[in-house]
Amino acid sequence: MSDSEWTSPKWGATEVLPLPSRFNSMVRTLAADRFAATGARWKDVVFEREFELFSRADADAIEKEVLDSGYRFDFSATVSLESEPEKYRRPERETPGFAEEQSTDGRRQVGVGDNVISKAQTVVGPVALISTIEQVMGYLTDGVPAGTIAVIDDSGGTLTAPIIEGFAGVICLGGTVRSHLGILAREYDVPTLMNCKIDELQDGDLVELEVTAAPPASDAYETGDIGHARIWLIENEG
Repeated sequence: MSDSEWTSPKWGATEVLPLPSRFNSMVRTLAADRFAATGARWKDVVFEREFELFSRADADAIEKEVLDSGYRFDFSATVSLESEPEKYRRPERETPGFAEEQSTDGRRQVGVGDNVISKAQTVVGPVALISTIEQVMGYLTDGVPAGTIAVIDDSGGTLTAPIIEGFAGVICLGGTVRSHLGILAREYDVPTLMNCKIDELQDGDLVELEVTAAPPASDAYETGDIGHARIWLIENEG
């Protein structure tokens, strides 16, 4: 029967990520095998007997099998770093980009960024440079230490999504206030600076984020009127 032969996906595109690819291929295979077993014509099955080919129970079973096999958020959490290394940079690497330094009251300015949510007070805390799934899994198991300010790159919106509400603040090295991470920050009310240029931050450094700054205007990224929120390294707590 010609109409039971395997055909390409309707939209003619191949999935880029492994999770939807695995799920969709299992759905297609199951539906094709069941259709072949009916011995009927496609037009007689697709509109009147479609649940014989694929049901909600089938979807739940395939989802469980896929997730139990380890296809979780691993790939999507690191895809930007792996596919475009020239565009994204892991925060644990040296990330020079901020030139001006101003020291006052035991603080030295080490960066600038775009404020997502305007707050009444600045945020102070030790930084944690996060770029691996293992780090996130550790925080999920043990919890995020109180007051932690995460330093992540632009792909961190996916990487840190499961733990973002545990941070006292976030420094993101890419993106804009309109990015996925900016949306998450507003949703969970986490003080966040996007599109940051920083120097010299290491794990455990105590920093202060100027989240009292006004967020960028709607046309800021077109006009270049960005980078007004400051980041200070606290060198003398006294």
